Amino acid sequence: MKGELLLLSSVVFLLRVACGCPEKCRCQPTLNSVDCSRRGLAEIPPDLPPQTLTLHLQDNQIHQLSASAFRSVPQLMTLNLGNNSLSILAPGAFHGLQHLRVLNLTQNSLHSLESGLFHSLPQLRELDVSSNNINHLPAALGERWENLTLFAVQQNQLQQLDRVLLESMSSVKLLFLKDNLWKCNCHLLGLKLWLEKFLYKGGVMDSVICASPDTWKGKDLLKIPHELYQPCLSPPADLESWPGQLLSPAQQAVLRSPKSHSVEEQDPSECELKPKPRPTNLRRALVTVIIAGVLCGILFLMMLVATIYGCTYAAITAHYREAPVAQTIEPAKSEEKELLDNPPA
Repeated sequence: MKGELLLLSSVVFLLRVACGCPEKCRCQPTLNSVDCSRRGLAEIPPDLPPQTLTLHLQDNQIHQLSASAFRSVPQLMTLNLGNNSLSILAPGAFHGLQHLRVLNLTQNSLHSLESGLFHSLPQLRELDVSSNNINHLPAALGERWENLTLFAVQQNQLQQLDRVLLESMSSVKLLFLKDNLWKCNCHLLGLKLWLEKFLYKGGVMDSVICASPDTWKGKDLLKIPHELYQPCLSPPADLESWPGQLLSPAQQAVLRSPKSHSVEEQDPSECELKPKPRPTNLRRALVTVIIAGVLCGILFLMMLVATIYGCTYAAITAHYREAPVAQTIEPAKSEEKELLDNPPA
């Protein structure tokens, strides 16, 4: 019996070696899929089959990814790293994954994403970094993502999101942004304008609910009127660092004037949204003009009808007054004619 078990274990070991499947993982050669989920792994298995297309590493204890962590699987198309303890992604962690299309980094401990982190993922279509502690996203995470269709950053600590980052995703159709700490001030106006254009083109998104300031807490960003946004005044902190060819001496003198210093010392609260009287709405003004025109037209018609009625009444009254006078004149003329025809003897 022991000999049979030993033989069986030897066969299994030889099969794993032949197929190149890691010891704690399950491989499906027909699908080129490797499942290493829920194995208590603390690092990426080093002996992954090079023909792997789908790799499941969710529900482990992986804390960091080193540079070129997936160099052994260059054909990888789907990578799931959800529900780990990832807090560090080294620059170039995804280097070599030219064919990767789906990347899941949900439910980790990421605080930020470095600029250019996904530079080597030109074919990426779905990126999900939701349920982390991300408080900042750079203006660029890689090259222009012309193939990206889904971008999810919900349930993080984001207060702002650079419009430039979204503009690099020219093909995105699904956008998930809810449950962040959105600060709805003038710095978020660019995001609002981009989202309105995104929805107009048929894009699908959840919502951006303001967490601050108190004036807009709990309000939907897209429902706050544009007129309530104050302009952001943020001149450069170090004028000396500006290239000399960009500013003339006169312009530099203006920027160094006391007025410009007062702008630099402006209270950040000035940038927050403040309710103010709503300017005259063009549509409302047009409606008012139309209603006034209709009322004037009705009044004119009433006056015209009254005039016609008055003239008609006066004509009829005059006609009936002239009839008896005519009847009186005609008998008098008849008598006068008779007298002329029969003079007295």
